[in-house]
Amino acid sequence: MQLKTFYTVRFSDCDPLGHLNNARYIDYMLNAREDHLKQYYNITLSEYHKQGLAWVTRSHNIQYLRPVFYNEIVCIESRLIELGESHLLVELLMFDEKQETLKAIMWTNFTSVDLKTGRRKEHPAFFMEFAATMKVEDVDIPAGLNERIKTLRNPVQ
Repeated sequence: MQLKTFYTVRFSDCDPLGHLNNARYIDYMLNAREDHLKQYYNITLSEYHKQGLAWVTRSHNIQYLRPVFYNEIVCIESRLIELGESHLLVELLMFDEKQETLKAIMWTNFTSVDLKTGRRKEHPAFFMEFAATMKVEDVDIPAGLNERIKTLRNPVQ
């Protein structure tokens, strides 16, 4: 399943030249992932919080490939590309409205934490089973982000 959402870039999110501010790319992408979980899987993070499960961002690896401008409509896709005992690696892609030009790519590593202790926590079995159904297999993570960009820009026909 391809998870995607369209957003219009707001004036308040741009720099004086009308480009989307670099930090706001991250906000747009993370908000899109949250929207995707709710829209496509009926998951809300607050429901997991009630079960004592949450995730913190361990790292972002982002490449800004093309500028995004004020009032531009962008398409953001997200996918789970790695599932570990206590971590998730999510790929987020930002395209132009027609989904022809890749604007940015981000790999975000999330660590599962126990809300009571604030410490790393292994994913429960029910979550692992569910998340395994969401995980995509077509991303060569060891090849790295630059190779992934080449693959996305020049897909094999």
